[in-house]
Amino acid sequence: MNLGSSEDRKKIVAVAAFVVIAVGLVYFEYFDTGAPATPPTAPVSEGAPAKVTENPVVVEPAAPPVVVAGMAAKPVGKASSKLDPTLHMEAMLVSESVEYSGNGRNIFSPNSAPAVVIPRPVAPARNQVAVVAPPPQPQGPPPPPPIDLKFFGFETSASGRRQAFLLHNDDVYLASAGDIVLRRYRVVAIDAKTIQVEDMQNRNTQTLPLLTN
Repeated sequence: MNLGSSEDRKKIVAVAAFVVIAVGLVYFEYFDTGAPATPPTAPVSEGAPAKVTENPVVVEPAAPPVVVAGMAAKPVGKASSKLDPTLHMEAMLVSESVEYSGNGRNIFSPNSAPAVVIPRPVAPARNQVAVVAPPPQPQGPPPPPPIDLKFFGFETSASGRRQAFLLHNDDVYLASAGDIVLRRYRVVAIDAKTIQVEDMQNRNTQTLPLLTN
């Protein structure tokens, strides 16, 4: 086998050395790491057992119990033994005897509510029927004034003719039927208890009673 010149032999040796180095690097990279290929496992607490899956290499620890700070509840009994359907009238009477002593409104008294003033409507309702007052009735003439004479007695003459005693203020008049007193009043008739006198100014006849003591 002829390897040629020395220069060719140097090239072949260099290539062979490079191949050897490359193979060594590949071997150490993929096949020889110096440590087991299994991943590290998590620490397991002493109080709880670790959960092991089908793969013996992977181990999952159980969750630790949750501890809540506080005191334990105290049992007081069963609910059926604490229910009392009895109506205690003493407690109700005590609550009824309590009187309200506040300065505000007493919600338990209807007399403490403030008075509510309802304003009157400004305008009447539309459906309200207006009441129209009837027109004033025409009045007749005023009544005539009373005759200012007083009939307090009479006398009868021998012929049977009667004369009446009439009083006007402090003046006394003696008049028979047909006589005129004070130029205004005419005696119409004289009876035992009444006298008829005509007011010629107002054309009105009135009956005057006999005055008694």
